[in-house]
Amino acid sequence: MEMTIVQRFETITDLEIISRILSGEVALYEVIIRRYNPYLFKIGRSYGFNHQDTEDLMQDSFINAYSNLEQFENRSTLKTWLVKIMLNQCYHKRQKFSFKNEIPSDELEKNSGVPMFSHNAHNTSRTVMNNELKHILETALLDIPEDYRNVFTLRELNGMSTRETSEALEISEANVKVRLNRAKAMLRRAIEKVYSPEEIFEFNLIYCNRIVENVFREIEEKKNGGISYTRIMEIKRKLLLWAKGSISRNKNIGN
Repeated sequence: MEMTIVQRFETITDLEIISRILSGEVALYEVIIRRYNPYLFKIGRSYGFNHQDTEDLMQDSFINAYSNLEQFENRSTLKTWLVKIMLNQCYHKRQKFSFKNEIPSDELEKNSGVPMFSHNAHNTSRTVMNNELKHILETALLDIPEDYRNVFTLRELNGMSTRETSEALEISEANVKVRLNRAKAMLRRAIEKVYSPEEIFEFNLIYCNRIVENVFREIEEKKNGGISYTRIMEIKRKLLLWAKGSISRNKNIGN
């Protein structure tokens, strides 16, 4: 039932959703959270944070984004904007706890031109199917120096373009390509199997629900007497009815 609201509004663009949120349809922020939860989760885990710390960072990132939603100027995609916020949260948390920075290798790897992942249906049988191998893959990725790991995570696991990755990390597109090639070469030396990005640092629905609830509770607290979480859930129910056609499209959802 929780996913219905996302499915009903999956064709609506980020810009339209933002406009409607800023107009008072706060419950629609759930669509944004669910739409980008998997991206932020993979970033946090690729930084080496455990599951709980990653969820905390995601929650803080979504709250930060909500608080500054009016400042989103559409100069980059919403995904890139959220990714930059998450990267910043990860960086500051690591600095706070004095995590040791990894020093990238200066060795330049030759680009083989072979994609790390193949989405061709013929490779289905080679998809990673067991937790032990997943653990090996995730461990190998965490062993890659951070500069390369971040690029790899954004490009290969989150499917971001070279330009989006460049904007998120504030490096040139040429550097994105070089670091991605190096990251792939490092992984190829450690892993000789083809595997699926969807199964690495997987973010399950049960966690998604928790993030949604926590973010809305934080929003309620920050508003100090504003719309209550109960009211948000009521609006959410009306949104579902509206999406099914039970409520007139001309009627204000918040009423």
